[in-house]
Amino acid sequence: MNPRNEQGSQSFVLLRLGDRRFAMIASQIAELVAPSRVFRFPHRTENVEGVILRRGRIVPVCDMAEKLIGKNLLTRRFYLIAVRNYGEKSEWVALPVTGECELIATEMSPATEADAPYVAGWISYDGNVIEVLNIDALTPGPVTASAVCVPLEMQEATT
Repeated sequence: MNPRNEQGSQSFVLLRLGDRRFAMIASQIAELVAPSRVFRFPHRTENVEGVILRRGRIVPVCDMAEKLIGKNLLTRRFYLIAVRNYGEKSEWVALPVTGECELIATEMSPATEADAPYVAGWISYDGNVIEVLNIDALTPGPVTASAVCVPLEMQEATT
């Protein structure tokens, strides 16, 4: 263990949505990938715009920009693939981001009762106070197998 970790520092990934920066705990990130084709569903869960295929997995794409910055993203630079936990299970979820991501180590202040449920805490970095996102509270929960639909593009490819 290095001295920084002994003093309470942990690793975070900084991400950009529009003009704002947010952070996520680095252990919740699986990878950062270039945007790819999004398969859209005729009937979908709120905040899930479709799915991407990644490493043999179907990964829901959750654009949380409207909730976090008040508007939808017009451009996407990357998808940040995060691990969402629910109970004892976990799944990947793709979060569109508009700028570069950065790995940093710093200390986190815990969220208070006044903070939104999707705020896990706060960090101070480069003269700014940045919200640390709670991905489990920010993204929709798991969908049961009976509610899963096959996107039209995927149906056409198999017929």
